[in-house]
Amino acid sequence: MGNIIEWEQDTLKNFTHDDYLVKHNLHEHPIFSDEGLIKILDAYPRDKLEVFTMGKDPHGWGQWCLGRHNNLSGAELMEAVKNGRIWLNLRGTNKAAPEVNEVCEALFNEIEQKTGVNTFKHDMGMLISSPNAQVYYHADMPLVLLVQIRGTKKVYLYPPEDPYLTDEQMESIAIKEKDEQLRPKPEWDNDCLLIHDLKPGELLTWRQNAPHRIENHDCVNVSFSTEFLTTEALIRANTLYANGCLRRYFGLKPSFKNSPSFVNYLKVIYARIVKLMGGYKGKNTLPVPHFTLDKENLGKLNFDKDYDASVLN
Repeated sequence: MGNIIEWEQDTLKNFTHDDYLVKHNLHEHPIFSDEGLIKILDAYPRDKLEVFTMGKDPHGWGQWCLGRHNNLSGAELMEAVKNGRIWLNLRGTNKAAPEVNEVCEALFNEIEQKTGVNTFKHDMGMLISSPNAQVYYHADMPLVLLVQIRGTKKVYLYPPEDPYLTDEQMESIAIKEKDEQLRPKPEWDNDCLLIHDLKPGELLTWRQNAPHRIENHDCVNVSFSTEFLTTEALIRANTLYANGCLRRYFGLKPSFKNSPSFVNYLKVIYARIVKLMGGYKGKNTLPVPHFTLDKENLGKLNFDKDYDASVLN
């Protein structure tokens, strides 16, 4: 396999510390053809496959809903995506499909060779989403490469700082007290670091924890949200975890920005101890599914009788 990324003089020059839009050729790889995607879907463990739907307000918050895939086949899932308003989340696709893992490792080996940045804990999660679907404003704890394979989506990228992302919000994500979704303000769109129509053959990566949201164009989208860590990113994540515990267990008000480096190393040790003792046991809530994909009418969502689907309009 030749180079995946189109390298120029300054491509990923300050990788993981700046935001970058670069070109790649993975969209031309045969494993991501229609047949290849169906094969990956068929091989993916059904107990790990997530399906979601969402509302239509681009600045909505909490207007999303977990569903049940109804054990649809790969071909049926692709048809449901085409006809519906859903997105499929295949976390760790590289762990379930050897052909994807080969691509994943080739991509990160190339990045390390070109930039000198060592990465680990690669999670190449595949996202397959419907025309006009969206992902609400949120932040991820690991670093991310968003690799576009098919379709076009508009990406809004915001600064990873207050008010767009507060210490308390970062901590809440780190300790898994809540999911990654955050409550945005529409006027923050004026402060975006980038608003870009991400097309096949483009890759976007940003600084750790930078909030972002996505709106699909009127077409099926396939991309890889590829999470990874560096030593520095792992220290940041564990420091935020420790801060979250210190805030909730002892009523302290830690600040990541104002915390000296040597204190952060002590916090990392504290975070590891907490995790070894079973981890934070606060108000962690798991999402509950509220609809099932229809096997006879692919793309239709059958909502549970006790769920008010009008909240998604």
